[in-house]
Amino acid sequence: MLRVSETTRCDATPWRAWTAGTLLALAGLTTTSVAQAQLRVDISGVGATQYPVAIAEFSGAPQAATISEVIRADLTRTGQFRLVNTAGQNLNSESQIAYDDWRSKGADYVAYGSVTQAGGTYQITYRLADTVGRTQLDGMGFAGNEQELRRLSHQIADRIYEKITGVRGVFSTRIAYVVQTGSNYELQIADADGQNPQVMLRSPQSIISPAWSPDGKRLAYVSFESGKPVVYVQTLATGQRVPLANFKGNNSAPAWSPDGSQLAIVLSRDGISQIYTIQADGSGLRRVMRSPLIDTEPVFTPGGDRLLFTSDRGGSPHIYSVPLAGGEAQRITFNGSYNISPAVSPDGNNLVYVTRRDGSFRIALQNLGSGAEQILTTGPDDQSPSFAPNGMQILYSAIQNGRSVLAVTSVDGRVRQTLSALNGKVREPVWGPFPN
Repeated sequence: MLRVSETTRCDATPWRAWTAGTLLALAGLTTTSVAQAQLRVDISGVGATQYPVAIAEFSGAPQAATISEVIRADLTRTGQFRLVNTAGQNLNSESQIAYDDWRSKGADYVAYGSVTQAGGTYQITYRLADTVGRTQLDGMGFAGNEQELRRLSHQIADRIYEKITGVRGVFSTRIAYVVQTGSNYELQIADADGQNPQVMLRSPQSIISPAWSPDGKRLAYVSFESGKPVVYVQTLATGQRVPLANFKGNNSAPAWSPDGSQLAIVLSRDGISQIYTIQADGSGLRRVMRSPLIDTEPVFTPGGDRLLFTSDRGGSPHIYSVPLAGGEAQRITFNGSYNISPAVSPDGNNLVYVTRRDGSFRIALQNLGSGAEQILTTGPDDQSPSFAPNGMQILYSAIQNGRSVLAVTSVDGRVRQTLSALNGKVREPVWGPFPN
């Protein structure tokens, strides 16, 4: 049976119990500063299909080499591309592509371009050629300052990924996570490749359960700064933060509705953790259902009409589904005896969660139509799964070789990435939405 003091995504164990009464008063908060440690990326495995693509060195300004490097790194991390050697090939955005020559090198696609600089502004002209169809598949211009070159490179990689695979790329998205160093906690956001980390909140007390708003402009999270867990919403552009749920008892587990108008939260105001909805402005609190045991970790389905959640109402923790309007809850996980932390794929077809098998906590994927389950990771302590906004990858926290890391697996489990922090414990990851 679940311990009543537990809510969601806390520090110590898979249900990660905390006791609010033991927390000290807040010593200080700092927002929007640059984090010192970049995440290092290690990759293993390859996709079932690999597209052969050549990323030629972009010509022009000295910074052009960085653009090519970022694009190559983005595509490589997916495991879905085989990069063809482009050494000795000088191309610019106006080059005529020798399709037969590139085909002989094994490239079905060639990306290339030019970079020019005028004052502090860089103009990037990019092209993508299809050597099989013998045509230009894509082309576009971008502009920005030197600090924006990585972001623009990710945008080019997104276009290449989508033109070749037919699926929208996620290289321009961001992730959020919590880093604990000693007794200090930081809520950080970073690019999807772990670069450009920024500290949004720094506290000597626990920060848990970050959740992106659908427009990517706000984060909801739980902070213990007042001596108990309170749900806050913070606007990233300004750093402004307001308490959304500060009711008697524990306030936890925020999850945004698909349209951003409301959140599901977990409150123990009536003595046991139960699921409520609340408007994004803090009004309209409503209890979804009543249960004699713990209901927690709610997430909206993509259609916004149902909630999935974790409950021990059947004797051990499993994932259930209930209409948003309330009603009879239905159990949807049956394999194993311990399944928690649900996340739903953007298309609504798959469920990912933490399962305990053979003493290890692993990430599992279940098809919601057929019920078929696949164990994606090996443990021993994999937690907090979160889908990429295109549904192709899953971000989670893990312990690898005794180190706390963020990790990414493809939905078929074939390709894995490890994003290692230089120090501290990194956890509670959540993948942000597509940029507007």
